[in-house]
Amino acid sequence: MAWAHLRSVLPERSALADMRRRPRQDLLAGLTVAIVALPLALGFGISSGMGAASGLATAVVAGSMAALFGGSPVQVSGTSGAMTVVLIPIMNAHGAAGVLTVGVLAGVLLLALALARAGRYMALIPAPVVAGFTVGIACVIGLQQVPHALGVEARMSDNVAVVAWHAITDFLARPHWWAMSVTLGVAAALLVGASLRPRLPFSLLAVAATTVVAETAALPLARIGDLPAGLPAPSLGFFNLAMVPTLFAPAIAVAALAALESLLSAAVADGMTRGRRHDPDRELFGQGLANLVTPLFGGMPGTGAIVRTAVNVRSGAGSRLASLSHAGILAAIVYAAAGLVSRIPLAALAGVLLATSIRMIEADAVRAMFRSTRGDALVLVLTAVATLILDTVLAIILGLVVAGALAVRVMARNARLEPEPLRHDLQPHHTEDEHALLAEHIVTYRLAGPLFFAAANRFLVELSEVSDVSVVVLRMSRVTTIDASGAKALGNAIERLEGRGIMVYVSGIPERHHQPLEALGVLARLDEAGQVFATTTEAIAAARDRLRDTGVVPRPAG
Repeated sequence: MAWAHLRSVLPERSALADMRRRPRQDLLAGLTVAIVALPLALGFGISSGMGAASGLATAVVAGSMAALFGGSPVQVSGTSGAMTVVLIPIMNAHGAAGVLTVGVLAGVLLLALALARAGRYMALIPAPVVAGFTVGIACVIGLQQVPHALGVEARMSDNVAVVAWHAITDFLARPHWWAMSVTLGVAAALLVGASLRPRLPFSLLAVAATTVVAETAALPLARIGDLPAGLPAPSLGFFNLAMVPTLFAPAIAVAALAALESLLSAAVADGMTRGRRHDPDRELFGQGLANLVTPLFGGMPGTGAIVRTAVNVRSGAGSRLASLSHAGILAAIVYAAAGLVSRIPLAALAGVLLATSIRMIEADAVRAMFRSTRGDALVLVLTAVATLILDTVLAIILGLVVAGALAVRVMARNARLEPEPLRHDLQPHHTEDEHALLAEHIVTYRLAGPLFFAAANRFLVELSEVSDVSVVVLRMSRVTTIDASGAKALGNAIERLEGRGIMVYVSGIPERHHQPLEALGVLARLDEAGQVFATTTEAIAAARDRLRDTGVVPRPAG
């Protein structure tokens, strides 16, 4: 069984065949992503406190490992802004060794989740949450580009909207238009070019052309700047078993973030590539291996990156070759072409990412969500806003909680307690007068839908208000589910009816509902009294006999 689980998350042979189909287009996509990923890897490495070399090591090592073993053929992995936020307090408390140790532990946890096939449960995330997350991330990406687009230095803040606002005020104080012109020109070239010739790598062409023009004309634009000389040599010297107990809780948080962000990124990529679905368990396995190996090269924990994945897809990637080539090109750039890349204007990269953020939003899907239900629209907007002003993990949790609450509300409304007439076909031997007399004393109710905590109180009130009858027959064949709260409410309602002298008969309880009812003692007394039946016909017949025995209903003459 363990071997079967392991085989289910290992790469398939078909992946190699896919890489041979369109190698040129995949290589161009990988080159484009590498150019976009380079400043991100450097920036996130520095902001985490681990340094630029650590960010590059993560992009190269985690990017290649996840590309080989991950569950999405177009996913690009590496550093991420959300992961950086989680790593900063670990770095401050335990230093670089603590961050690297957390990466190893998180890798082990992700591998365990993959082998336990936990990835499938990510498919339960509602579509409005994924759509809202995508919209929120697109807005975050766009706002992150404002300082570079305006040619001003970004101020430090945890909120991208605040950073963007400060960048605007600084620009208005001393406006200069070269950076904005470059950003808007590159973004326009990508958006227009992608609509006309989607197979051409307009992002690469635009960045290259902008760099040549900026260098030739000596435009006053900020460049990427000097790169580190190379990647650190592999080493396990950082790992200290004594630190594991202290770092286990942070490792759980890092693993959860890596799993959540990677699988959501893969889901977003699915939405951008029609007809393609990722394997969630294999994706967790790939991310686990990536985080297990990357710290050996001084890299920090990584995850699937929505920005780079979106660039990869929009650049025409069709297989794992694009993600692999992105990692290989980054490694080559570090050692062989650092000087050339260092001259790329940051404003040009801002244009690429700005266009990417716009193209990430599937307008048709968003409109469909808004036309669906108010609940779907609320979840989408709430998740998007939370992603923008809070962080990705809190946004997803908030979206899931609200979506779950709305789903429970809908389910609670589906729980019904409906009075039904005493049908003639249930009493075929009675005269009209006898049937009318029984109808005065016996009432049947059909319980339908889920009988659970959200509907329990309403159900209790409705059933307890039954009056002016001698017998209540509860028909339960259409109850879809019962939890402890629902079973307890049913028992309380029966007790209240019996306290008013009303006998209760129950019919048609599905076999799967016996356990919660028996566990709370709801059926024990009724069963002993002979008031539980398989069919409603039997229950009404027993109730009729009881009414005759007690003299409430006279026996027929003769």
